[in-house]
Amino acid sequence: MNTNPAYTDSMNRLIAEFAQLPGIGRRTAERLAFHVLKSSPDEAMKLAKAIEDVKTHVRHCSVCFNLTEADPCPICDAAAKGKRNPRKILVVEQPKDVILLEQTGVYDGVYHVLLGRIAPLEGVGSGDLTIAALEDRVAALAGSGDVPGAGVEVILGTNPNLEGDGTALAVAQRLTRRPGVAEEQVHISRLARGLPAGSQLDYANKSVLSDAIVSRTKMG
Repeated sequence: MNTNPAYTDSMNRLIAEFAQLPGIGRRTAERLAFHVLKSSPDEAMKLAKAIEDVKTHVRHCSVCFNLTEADPCPICDAAAKGKRNPRKILVVEQPKDVILLEQTGVYDGVYHVLLGRIAPLEGVGSGDLTIAALEDRVAALAGSGDVPGAGVEVILGTNPNLEGDGTALAVAQRLTRRPGVAEEQVHISRLARGLPAGSQLDYANKSVLSDAIVSRTKMG
C-alpha cells in the first residue's frame, strides 16, 4: 500500500480504501479523505451508515435477480399484482441495465438479470450466470394455465458487442431446447440495432433505448 508518512495511519487507510474505487486515483482519494475529515461527525456517520445499509439490506430478487431491499423486487411484485405483464421478460446483463431501460417509460413487462455475460477468456461460462433460473421461469409460465394459449416473449437485451451477442445466442438456444416447452410457446426477440454495435447500454440515451425496445426483432 502506498502510504504518505505525513498522514496519520487512519488517513492513509481511508485514502487507500477510496483509491480502490473505480475511476478514483490517488489525488482524488486524498480529496475525498480530506472531505470526510472536514465533515461534521454526523455527516461522516451518515456516509458510513449509508454504506453499511447498502451492504446489509440490498440483495438480489429471488425471481429476477435485480437489486432490491424487498423480495420480490417492486417490478416483480407489480407483475404479481397484475400491474405489469409477467409474460414479457427482458433479459439484461446487470442490474444497472434495468435502471436505464426503466427510464424509457415504454416497457410494461418484467426483467431477468443474468449477473454477467459469457466470456470464455475471463473464465465466465453459462453456468456462472442465472440462465438456469430463467429457463425455469419461462417453463413455468409456458406451462401455466392462467392464460390459455398465451405464450411467453423473451426479449434479449444483452449488450450489442461480441460477448453480449454470444450470451444472447446461448440463452436463445437454451430456451428453445428446453424439454417440455413447445417452440411455439416461447417467442424470442432481440433489442433493435438502433443500439450502436460494439457498445454498451450505458452509453445509449433514453430515445435510443426506447426505439430499441419498441422495434425489437425476432430471433431465429
